[in-house]
Amino acid sequence: MKGQIRKALSGFYYIYSEGQTYQTRARGNFRNRKITPLVGDEVIFESSNLTDGYLLEILPRENELVRPPVANVDQGVVVTSLVEPNFSYNLLDRFLVTLENKGIEPIIYLSKTDLDPRNPLINEVKQVYEAIGYTVIIPKEDQGIVELEQQFPQKLSVFMGQSGAGKSTLLNRIAPHLDLETAEISDSLGRGKHTTRHVELLPIYEGLVADTPGFSAIDFLEIQAVDLPKEFPEFVEAAALCKFRECMHDKEPSCEVKRRVETKEIAQSRYDNYKQFLEEIENKRPIYKKKK
Repeated sequence: MKGQIRKALSGFYYIYSEGQTYQTRARGNFRNRKITPLVGDEVIFESSNLTDGYLLEILPRENELVRPPVANVDQGVVVTSLVEPNFSYNLLDRFLVTLENKGIEPIIYLSKTDLDPRNPLINEVKQVYEAIGYTVIIPKEDQGIVELEQQFPQKLSVFMGQSGAGKSTLLNRIAPHLDLETAEISDSLGRGKHTTRHVELLPIYEGLVADTPGFSAIDFLEIQAVDLPKEFPEFVEAAALCKFRECMHDKEPSCEVKRRVETKEIAQSRYDNYKQFLEEIENKRPIYKKKK
């Protein structure tokens, strides 16, 4: 039979097929072949009943994420807070680069705007990222929720963002019956506590959503330096006018990206983060700048 892994927990894989969910275990040869089944995988399995089946084969993946461990993702909702924890262009761009690299459509959801509704960052963030072509949702009462719900049908969506940004809170508002656990921000750490214990695909608004553990940093171990410029859509658009075909937009002369940064057609924050990410990839270690 063919189905989709909707949940992985304690060595069991829960496969949804033709309206039913089957509890299965993976055959031993997966471990021998160093293959780890992921939530979101399309699979072949066998089962004589709902609680005693075996996962036989994983079908080819469109993509996969390491953190959170999910396969075949269509879009990533990056929940980034305005305050508590404070907004970070650097962290948001890390998530966007990761999604671009995996061929996953990003959606930016700026949370906690009600805590500081007159903050000029709200319009600034919207202008910077909508100019690139990203969907940016700024919640105003329930309007933002409705706008987000419209993105779900026929898509497998992943929620991601820094700890404490409000991912589980947001999902609880979208689907109250989920009753997902939430946690207060840790005063000592200034970030939220992890509240989601496993990855599960949840049917919501004719689509599937994975609620995943929040984390506050991403490294770029899977991305090569030469590929990084391709993960910035506005750089890709400008690169055709660069003097060199494989321009890295760093030390090269006649670089259209650098020209557009100077004329403010490309945001300075995006270019600064690109340069930092490039250095990280070349050194293969994350760089975390101290907050001013």
